[in-house]
Amino acid sequence: MARAAAVKVMIFDVDGVLTDGSLTYNADGEATKTFNVLDGLGIQMLQKSGVATAIISARNSPIVVRRAADLGIAHVHQGIHDKRIAFARLLEATGVTAEQCGYIGDDVIDLPLLLRVGFAVAVPSGHAEVQHRAHYVTRAGGGRGAAREVCDLLMRAQGTYDLALAQYFA
Repeated sequence: MARAAAVKVMIFDVDGVLTDGSLTYNADGEATKTFNVLDGLGIQMLQKSGVATAIISARNSPIVVRRAADLGIAHVHQGIHDKRIAFARLLEATGVTAEQCGYIGDDVIDLPLLLRVGFAVAVPSGHAEVQHRAHYVTRAGGGRGAAREVCDLLMRAQGTYDLALAQYFA
């Protein structure tokens, strides 16, 4: 919880984290993705609580740009296989340290960031090497509430969870 309390920027991988990792191709050969609405509201609530959010994905997809815009995620880095490059750009843009970041990933491509951030998170379907090095493994799967679980955990650790929910009890 101490690591979660220090997070100022939460970074999300896409495939396998914000989605279940499935790629469906339509007749034109374009990939589609399915996102979870609970995750989306959690991300918006986290942002309102004062934690910035970002996406770093090795794949490049206009669908991700659209989802990020819908959720108000300002920092979107896609199409960069070496995620350390995108991470360095994000740190420069936000002015935070690596220790003030959280990252949630699912595969070995995510290890360079998981090993650098202050709060490393994996999903239960993630690769064993990723889970082994994570500070926290979600109970919910990617695309099935994992992002929401992390957002709620961060808000609880930072003492903003009750305030975030207060508007819904009015």
